[in-house]
Amino acid sequence: MLIKKPKNDSRYSWTNHVFLKMMQYRISESLIRRIIRFPDRVEEGIAENTVAVMRRTDSEKKKEEIWVMYCLVNHSHGLKRNSLTKKPAFFSHLSRGNKIVVITAWRYPGKSPKRDPIPAEIMEEIKNVIF
Repeated sequence: MLIKKPKNDSRYSWTNHVFLKMMQYRISESLIRRIIRFPDRVEEGIAENTVAVMRRTDSEKKKEEIWVMYCLVNHSHGLKRNSLTKKPAFFSHLSRGNKIVVITAWRYPGKSPKRDPIPAEIMEEIKNVIF
């Protein structure tokens, strides 16, 4: 399977790391975009100011999840922090100037353990940017 290198556009920016992982795990650009838009589960990413989203891709023979880690970046100001809440500023000040930077993607065999989910009001703000 030949994976085409994704191009940066007005909404998405792709790291070289995610491209290497796309080749390694045979994950297409369209699948990553679909997982970001319609995740089965959303959690706070391991890295600071990141979001990890997951979608199950089960078949009769194989049970697995595909995870994507990304962050939101404002073109004009970069990644900022809100001093009162210590949360990333993009959660509280979303605008049309934000871009999704896809950092990495991976396949997880089986079912991963659940961690603390992102609060619902923050997820609504993220969904407003994505759609």
